[in-house]
Amino acid sequence: MMQRITLRLPEQQISLLQQMVDAGEYPSTSEAVRAAVRELVEKRASRIIKDNDQVSFKV
Repeated sequence: MMQRITLRLPEQQISLLQQMVDAGEYPSTSEAVRAAVRELVEKRASRIIKDNDQVSFKV
């Protein structure tokens, strides 16, 4: 299930997102934001997981 979050963006970014929607790149601004978040998570998650794998909890 998806959860709703609220965020504030500068008008310029919102305008650019809307232009992407208007150009048919995304069906909605919400989907454009979801795509950006997916890309960020995919890019950064592997680094976080890799860093966590290097941590040893053995005493």
